[in-house]
Amino acid sequence: MTGLLPEDIAIIALGPASAALGCRLRAALPGARLHGPKAHPGDWDESYDRVASHIARLFEAGRPIVGLCASGILIRSVATLLAAKREEPAVVAVAEDGSVAVPLIGGHHGANALARRIAEIIGGIAAITTAGDVRLGIALDEPPPGWHIPDPTKVKPVVAALLRGEPVSFIDETGCAGWLRGGDIRWTEHGNQRVIVTDRRAEAATDALVFHPPLLVLGIGCERGCSAEEIEDLARSALAQAGLAPEAVAAVVSVELKLAESAIHALAAQLGVPARFFPASRLLLETSRLSERSAAAFRATGCWGVAEGAALAGAGPDGVLVVPKRRSRRATCAIARAMQPIAAERIGRPRGRLAVLGIGPGDPSWRTPEASAALEQASDIVGYRLYLDLLGRAIEHKRRHASAIGEEKARVRLALDLAAEGKSVALVSSGDPGIYGLAPLVLELLDTEGKAEWSTIDVMVLPGISALQTAASRAGAPLGHDFCAISLSDLMTPWGTIRSRLEAAARADFVVALYNPRSARRHSQLTETADILLRYRAPETPVFVGRNLGRDRESRLIVRLSELSGADVDMLTIVVVGNSHTRRTNTDPPWLYTPRGYFERAVP
Repeated sequence: MTGLLPEDIAIIALGPASAALGCRLRAALPGARLHGPKAHPGDWDESYDRVASHIARLFEAGRPIVGLCASGILIRSVATLLAAKREEPAVVAVAEDGSVAVPLIGGHHGANALARRIAEIIGGIAAITTAGDVRLGIALDEPPPGWHIPDPTKVKPVVAALLRGEPVSFIDETGCAGWLRGGDIRWTEHGNQRVIVTDRRAEAATDALVFHPPLLVLGIGCERGCSAEEIEDLARSALAQAGLAPEAVAAVVSVELKLAESAIHALAAQLGVPARFFPASRLLLETSRLSERSAAAFRATGCWGVAEGAALAGAGPDGVLVVPKRRSRRATCAIARAMQPIAAERIGRPRGRLAVLGIGPGDPSWRTPEASAALEQASDIVGYRLYLDLLGRAIEHKRRHASAIGEEKARVRLALDLAAEGKSVALVSSGDPGIYGLAPLVLELLDTEGKAEWSTIDVMVLPGISALQTAASRAGAPLGHDFCAISLSDLMTPWGTIRSRLEAAARADFVVALYNPRSARRHSQLTETADILLRYRAPETPVFVGRNLGRDRESRLIVRLSELSGADVDMLTIVVVGNSHTRRTNTDPPWLYTPRGYFERAVP
């Protein structure tokens, strides 16, 4: 196969008959998730009600789809969404008996490669039907990882000429296009159609099909806080004046001291390549190959040249400097060329990444796509053991760092230390990480402990569905007007402070969501809380008590405030106490709601 398999694959099973095949494919396809019908509970990562609308939503979101079903089901589900050939995600139909895998859509967007891989896994046949693959043996518009085609519209006329048996000229300026010499193609020196492999910039008017292999390494040095605009202008002008193609850049590189420079990462993002970093000791080894030595660079970084040294280190021992150091007011740039295509993930190290995320109540369908993507991208998952267990297969191929309740500081420090090593780390909270979660502790430690290595980490906080949102949805709409959340845990907040907050919330007539209502050692706080609220609220005020919401053994209860008892709650429970306007419906089942006030508004 050429090219990478698509990521974030959704495997669609229609029922128990295809569950075993789905599990087998999920285990063999990294990051794949198995979707099954809610009507037939099974080992599903995600569940759906109606298969056609579910497939359509996945396709519209750009998710590659493997349907363990008839081709017609998949085609009818996405028919109204079909648009540009190169933009559509892969869709593959697999027979329930595993005999055949058919790429239906996105053949050259990963579907052909995916069908071949599935056939390898299940011992079936990949029914590839695209003419180029069948008759030529290779897909010209599916080059190896890192290769780019600046004008994909040039592929079709070249393939058409080859299929007609017409001569097509082939020029390889790089000596690394062996994959194009495979298959059943016979290239010529002359022809009406041309294929060129080069790291030079292609002229806009060229009639050739151009391939850019990832051969160039862009080295950057800069002063602290240099603007992204200055670095990008410098890099692009260096490429342009040398006649080099930005699409041939494999990586943007620098010294580790610059790990946190946002402008370097912005340039890498603009070019669509990784940013990688080397220790100064590694760049010192390139001293003899530098075009000049900089005493200022040595004083600042410990090496004699950052831009040239990093570019040469990335290009390897056989690489050559093709653009010596160029300067702007606050930055330097150099470009080196490797002898063979570069796998950027194998050079230097990346900037460490810490995603502080909330997984919601635990049900995978309630986890945000952003949080799921962060878990998939992470190499290391850190969290309380129960929360990691809730993630199940979503992290089965990851390095788990589980710890017990009460070890929050150690947990956060470990996550920061791992990210400082250059790892991609996910720190897991239940619910939302910023609501009684670990996000405040992460930021507090960054703010107060000030470890230098932590300053290089790319930290992000990703939201999740909080316990109070879960409780509100299960109850109906009790948070329809002003509300607050109060934790009854006195581990870090004195009970006197909690009591005063309860008094204030009760006086102000807030709907109150009570977190941590009871623990193994705390039994009286909920009773005292009810007594405080009863001074300001009627005994019949409705209260929702939810335990294990969104998890196995979920329980829900609606009681009157005067009936609220500690016997109904524990640390896995959240309690929502209505205000003076909260109502209980006379429906079956009953719902709670707090009117927003639409019917009470004065008529102008």
